[in-house]
Amino acid sequence: MNDRYPPIAEHGLVGDLQTAALVSSRGVIDWFAAPRFDSPSIFAALLDSERGGYFELAPEHPDSTCKQLYYPDTAVLVTRFMSPDGVGEVIDYMPPDLTGVATDRHTLVRVVRVVRGTVRFALACRPRFDYGRAGHELDLGPGGALFRAPGISAHLQSTFPLERDGRDALGTVTLKAGEVGSAVFTVCDPGGEAPPPPTLDTITARSWEVVSFWRTWLRSSRYRGRWPERVHRAAITLKLLIYAPTGAMVAAATMGLPEQVGGERNWDYRYTWVRDGSLAVRALLDLGFVEEATAFLHWLVERLHERESWGGEALQTMYRVDGDPDLPEETLEHFEGYRGSYPVRAGNGAAEQLQLDIYGEAVYALSQGQEIVGQATYAGWKALAATLDWLADAWDRPDEGIWETRGGRKDFTYSRVMCWVAFDHGLRLADTFRRPADVDRWRRARDAVFEQVMERGWSESEQAFVQQYGDDVLDASLLLMPRVEFIAPRDPTWLSTLDAMDRVLVSDSLVYRYDPAASPDGLRGSEGTFSLCTFLYVDALARAGRLSQARYAFEKMQTYANHVGLFSEEIGPSGEQLGNFPQAFTHLALIMAATTLDEALDREEGR
Repeated sequence: MNDRYPPIAEHGLVGDLQTAALVSSRGVIDWFAAPRFDSPSIFAALLDSERGGYFELAPEHPDSTCKQLYYPDTAVLVTRFMSPDGVGEVIDYMPPDLTGVATDRHTLVRVVRVVRGTVRFALACRPRFDYGRAGHELDLGPGGALFRAPGISAHLQSTFPLERDGRDALGTVTLKAGEVGSAVFTVCDPGGEAPPPPTLDTITARSWEVVSFWRTWLRSSRYRGRWPERVHRAAITLKLLIYAPTGAMVAAATMGLPEQVGGERNWDYRYTWVRDGSLAVRALLDLGFVEEATAFLHWLVERLHERESWGGEALQTMYRVDGDPDLPEETLEHFEGYRGSYPVRAGNGAAEQLQLDIYGEAVYALSQGQEIVGQATYAGWKALAATLDWLADAWDRPDEGIWETRGGRKDFTYSRVMCWVAFDHGLRLADTFRRPADVDRWRRARDAVFEQVMERGWSESEQAFVQQYGDDVLDASLLLMPRVEFIAPRDPTWLSTLDAMDRVLVSDSLVYRYDPAASPDGLRGSEGTFSLCTFLYVDALARAGRLSQARYAFEKMQTYANHVGLFSEEIGPSGEQLGNFPQAFTHLALIMAATTLDEALDREEGR
């Protein structure tokens, strides 16, 4: 099993701002869905090595070793192979679509070149459409290979000959030092024309255009702190996970990768969580990426407007990237799952859960982007005000909480804290922009939430704020309490809570969400430490003035990044990365922690 599935972390990410692909350090594209992030997969060998499909381009020599890196300050991925015959490279990228309009045409470019000696490369392109459920036909001719499946087609064109292997395409090319070849895989609708055949000149020109795009975009960053490479890699990763036509950010590029290998905690993260996207606004604005923050806020306000037409809860937990709320969850029974991690789920049933914290994160995002909100229409403000009016009567309910537990609704402390945030930041916005609002009602609700949390969310036995009312279980989501200004970062009750988390949830600076054994969540098995929570822990330590501890924890966490600086959702007991990859929440939390820590260290050093 281990031979058929590379470690989750052994991948780099490429994308075109509408979808993305994973490339393993062995030169295999084993995850790619098109035409959108949330579309059915075309290559999914990471979820089933036999049925999922893949696109391999690597040296034939069995003794070659590989190393992977990003071309500096870009999303252009370079996989280097060292073999007894020479040194070769495969350069992968997707040309970004700069129109901002949704399209069915998406291109994976694979450039192969040799820098020393002579290397023979082998190509195997084995697409499996619709999560491996749809058959396809192959037309092979001088112009390349055409794969035709219901509702979708794909062209494979290369600078070297291809041959048929059933319904798949194979090829080989031998290159000497300085020679270059390419293979271009283009997805389009069934009637889409084949792109022009690749030539050395066109591939070279296109490559430098993509490099220029990413470097130009990154130059707008205003980060001048201590960790520019790490922060900028996180920023590029967030950009790759944003669906440009709408501004919506997906939680991760993948689905079905396990939180515990062999376990059932295997979810589809290719959707837009209100929570993740809203917290990303602060991270993006801190770096100066106003355009991306603005696009998401517009997307968010559109979701608030929709309540007027469909009623019910004012917001849903998550949506498709185009705002569609329909995300039915199904099990792909024919997929064995990553190293036997079954079931593999497409869609996400948590979209139907009640998670009250999302209102706080949404209003928090709007308040962080005050300059943007100040330009909002009167209709947009009315939608926000109506949401808070509704929430004033709806906040005091059990819910499934931030971690999307499937063990029944409970009175989660974090959900109440974020309801307080919704009212508090709503009041701030109304005052700042002098907009009409039922401020007395909002203030009464805010104060009622605060008193309830202080009285029922506090455990005398633990001397800490706890996961749910009437219990003593600790929860790392509460690390956000000082950031959202619910409590002062050096308040004695908060410092006591931080100490309790140190004792119970922290393992060598890595942080667990909570203890499933102490607080059953309706699922079998365990999980690793949550990378998001580790960065929230760093943020909280820095705010509490524990700077040496915060900086050490931050630096240690960097040792768990993969070889190109990416993080998945969790870190397993042996230091391996687990869960969907790469995860937006982790990278935005890295940015938040770095900027908070930079500011605290600057103050300490008198800068």
